[in-house]
Amino acid sequence: MDITQALAPNSDQLDAVELVEPRTFTIDAGSRLGRRDGKIVAEIQLVELDRVWRPSKGMLDVLAACWGTKGTEWVGRRVTVYNDPEVMFGKEKRGGVRISHLSHIDGPRDVTIRASGAGRKQLWHVEPLPTAAAQPDWLSELAIAGNDPAALNALGHAAKNAGAGEDVLGQIRAALNAAKEQNA
Repeated sequence: MDITQALAPNSDQLDAVELVEPRTFTIDAGSRLGRRDGKIVAEIQLVELDRVWRPSKGMLDVLAACWGTKGTEWVGRRVTVYNDPEVMFGKEKRGGVRISHLSHIDGPRDVTIRASGAGRKQLWHVEPLPTAAAQPDWLSELAIAGNDPAALNALGHAAKNAGAGEDVLGQIRAALNAAKEQNA
């Protein structure tokens, strides 16, 4: 039994704590700027997740340096993120979502980003992801989605957009229909 779905917090965003292992996501259309606690934040839609990712300023520095500042051009690009337990929030280590790999970069990159503390900077290393999307293990993703209709629906869209075969799409549709009946 894979408990990944049960680890997902009751939140509207991707949280570091649920990244027990690094995960690769595809940027979806619909990302936008929003407000949170009176500050402007980027809310990035992910194909494989029904919640937004709100990258830190430092990770936005990575995205801007590698992909540019036009978020609409990021659609279809992929990012691998992980939980860095050393990330500070105030005076406490709470962990944070960090970028390790990006598609659409020619090779490894070292990017200057903001660090905690006023005016501090640090180098951040990013590895390339192949641009040609390798097919995910759809059946593992199906197991992770479990009986959650929203997760199954998002998985179906992701699989269809990635060109998954009809056998995989049929299994996802069947699981979605069963979940809808079960939750009705």
